[in-house]
Amino acid sequence: MKITPIKSQEDYEHSLIRMEEIFDASPNSEEGDEAEILSLLIENYENKYHPVEAPDPIEAIKIRMEEMNLKQKDLIGILGGKSRVSEILNKRKRLTVDMIRELENKLNISASVLVGNYQLLK
Repeated sequence: MKITPIKSQEDYEHSLIRMEEIFDASPNSEEGDEAEILSLLIENYENKYHPVEAPDPIEAIKIRMEEMNLKQKDLIGILGGKSRVSEILNKRKRLTVDMIRELENKLNISASVLVGNYQLLK
């Protein structure tokens, strides 16, 4: 096992290829240990050079609606009336703190995702 730091995109790509080769290695084997260390190096490189940003709060709601097979009408009562749901999902109105609490409880979306860089109304 020869592991070196990932210092470039080329190193990163080689590391991904190697990880794919040893992914199913037994946990207490030499390749298993290599996979564990390599995964940490890959994660560190990705966090530094390929960070994943949090989704837009409204997009997060739409994704969860799709996952749960919900329609706009299913959010009536959570976000308010029919017109309020439409305004929120079309980004004409902002979420309130109470709406975020309801979404967190009913759709199991973290409040931190819903707050994001989004300005709230009280």
